[in-house]
Amino acid sequence: MPLELVIAFTLLFQFANGWTDAPNAIATVVSTRVLRPYHAVGMAAVLNLVGALVTGTAVAKTIAEGIVSPRVVSLETVGAAVLAAALWAMGAQVYGMPSSETHALVASLLGAGFASGGFGALEWSGTQKVVYSLFTSPVIAFGAGFLLMVLIYRAFRRARPRTVRRVFGRGQIVSAAFMAFSHGSNDGQKGMGIIALALFLGGKQSELTIPLWVMILVASTIGLGSAVGGWRVIRTIGLRMTKLEPVNGFAAETAAAAIIVGASRLGIPVSTTHAIGSSIMGVGATRRLSAVRWGVAGEVIGTWVLTWPACMLLGFLLGKLAHAIF
Repeated sequence: MPLELVIAFTLLFQFANGWTDAPNAIATVVSTRVLRPYHAVGMAAVLNLVGALVTGTAVAKTIAEGIVSPRVVSLETVGAAVLAAALWAMGAQVYGMPSSETHALVASLLGAGFASGGFGALEWSGTQKVVYSLFTSPVIAFGAGFLLMVLIYRAFRRARPRTVRRVFGRGQIVSAAFMAFSHGSNDGQKGMGIIALALFLGGKQSELTIPLWVMILVASTIGLGSAVGGWRVIRTIGLRMTKLEPVNGFAAETAAAAIIVGASRLGIPVSTTHAIGSSIMGVGATRRLSAVRWGVAGEVIGTWVLTWPACMLLGFLLGKLAHAIF
């Protein structure tokens, strides 16, 4: 497979990531009517770009060498995996389901890697980080959202509702910006890691490093995808899961963003969808458990669970097809 085609597929994935996953970062600020949709999308586009550029490359290195072995796989493997993840992301967007592009990419890499070289093509060092985060990040995000909301309730228990709305209406602009930045800091690096791996496999560089032009190209693409926006995802996360006021949106965004930025620093690829979705559930549960529309939450969680087997299978099939064609 030509290197240029692999890079094109990677940019398609990053665009789809910005289109389908970035709306999770601004869903709450839109649903609480603190920002108009197009203002929120514009802010997300800029801060996704900034986050992808300034937070290092630890996650990119995990993706580049911790999921499949660079010594075993080929350009066909990488191209098939990133195409599978992009197709899954865009398919989920059609149905308004907030899928995890992180897990779609990792599962597709594992499927395509197995098609290329069996178990010998798979790496455990990076995969275990993703698997652990799959189980721990939703729990931590739920707990962090719940705890932060309880602390805010106690701190403002004597304040008038109008005062609370005014304070957190302004505060939510900051928390939404933090959320968009955190999304870029983690998700923006994944495409960088894929292109770095492709450049290494294509003989364009002798080490798995991230050139500056790759960082700029990927960050710009995810920013462009964010500017397009995914309104169905915004509706599912911000409107259908639970009723949100600005104070709830502030708590959910702050808790989720802090978790994502921390994971980025540790080189752990985490799901923005999992973090913000679980945090919203935690915030909603502070009123009462029935305040969360668990039927909608169940649909979202079902999409998360289905992502792994579906993307592994799709990556495997496209991997076999790519090897047959190229």
